[in-house]
Amino acid sequence: MTQALLGIDIGTSGCKALLIDTDGKVLASRTETYGLSQPHPGWTEQDPQLWVEGARAAVAGVLAQKPGVGIAAIGLSGQMHGLTPLDEAHKVLRPAILWNDQRNGAECDEINERAGGLEGLLARTNNRMLVGYTGGKILWMRNHEPELFGRLRHILNPKDYLRLLLTGELATEVSDASGTGLFDTRKRVWATGLLDLIGVDPALLPPCHESHVVSGRVSKSGAALFGLPAGTSVVGGGGDSVIQTIGSGVIAPGELQTTIGTAGILAAALDEPVANPDGRLQVFCNVAPDKWHCMGVSLNAGGAMEWFRALLGGFAGSDAPSAERIATIAAGAPVGSRGLLFLPYLNGERCPHPDPSARGGFVGLTARHGAADMARSVMEGVTHSLFDIYALMERVDIGRTMIKASGGGARSALWRQMQADLFGCDVVTTEGAAEGGAFGAALIAGVGAGVWPSAIEAARVCRPVTRETADAATGELLRKAFDIYGGLYGALAPSFAAIGKAGLDR
Repeated sequence: MTQALLGIDIGTSGCKALLIDTDGKVLASRTETYGLSQPHPGWTEQDPQLWVEGARAAVAGVLAQKPGVGIAAIGLSGQMHGLTPLDEAHKVLRPAILWNDQRNGAECDEINERAGGLEGLLARTNNRMLVGYTGGKILWMRNHEPELFGRLRHILNPKDYLRLLLTGELATEVSDASGTGLFDTRKRVWATGLLDLIGVDPALLPPCHESHVVSGRVSKSGAALFGLPAGTSVVGGGGDSVIQTIGSGVIAPGELQTTIGTAGILAAALDEPVANPDGRLQVFCNVAPDKWHCMGVSLNAGGAMEWFRALLGGFAGSDAPSAERIATIAAGAPVGSRGLLFLPYLNGERCPHPDPSARGGFVGLTARHGAADMARSVMEGVTHSLFDIYALMERVDIGRTMIKASGGGARSALWRQMQADLFGCDVVTTEGAAEGGAFGAALIAGVGAGVWPSAIEAARVCRPVTRETADAATGELLRKAFDIYGGLYGALAPSFAAIGKAGLDR
């Protein structure tokens, strides 16, 4: 019987299940999509039952592609920061509040104040309390939904809710715990002192393990629900933004990963937790027990492309053009988009500007600009936002020797070339990187099952597929554009705030 490793990724727009063999080769992949709800401006929620049904269908899909395969272990990945509130009987109390929800700014300010300001918060977690993190969502629920909060007994992130249904175990692991904002990432334990200060009972949070540790085994009810063999090991896994770096083979210092999915992520593997002096970066525990993870997340990357696609389709009164078609059109414009700059802050921003009131825009628009210029400026704007994050990393001596690109945007050769030119280093894609967090989850499952002795060894199965090399002349032009882009947020931030205060964005 062929032995395989199963990775399951609970994403924002769908669930992916993936089977790989013990050489890291993808055997089968299946994605099931689902929606989310936005009941009020700035709110983003999801019914956890969508994750369950998506996972059931995706797992059934890959097992049907490889009948008779043996599952050595299961790894879990998922969208980070989401609040899944459960009562004493493990029933969901309300829709999960997702990573890109913006409602809890006042609660984040409250946490910051109770911790003794940003300096006190960084001393406890090495991260500021961002609006997207789970911590502010807990206090929002306490402040605005007191009846539900009174029944709250357990708080899980999305992938860990799936673990509960698979195994019956309440558990998480260090990378997803880092993203709650309530975790001491230096010591790799819950920040109990901070929890005391903000009045959150530590018993609400699950036990936390290293990512490769077997956190449970498929129960009889889990086997019946998901069609998996009872007793199969389920390892900790990892939050998607962290675990997908190992799925691209990023484990050594100097290697960077860019992810252009709904959000844009720039990440680096670290041998120690770097200082985070102003808290604008995120320094989390890596899925390898002796490593850390530094990243910045822009809330709008592939999401900006999706907005642009929908806009074009709306104007045309027809189906939106594909992202590939837009990239083809964009290739007809010159580097720099004839001086047209795009700010991709369509849902506020997280890094390098933690500002939920930030807004997007085209700057430099003239009558001579056409569709190709606008399309290219959207792609360049997303690339600029990634380099804007790197400017922060460079200040704490994080180097760049190579970029490994992932996410849907990595399928675009033009987008990869933009990154190579602007960053001034090679950009490669690797086998499995396009599969996102599910591939990393399968690798970590292999570590837990003893297929590989460590995450470092598992990362070595990630073989390069494409490579773009930097062009110095193009890079010089893009960096000139970036110098202008980098000053736009500061100039426009007062106007962004004024729009919200005036109620013009309702």
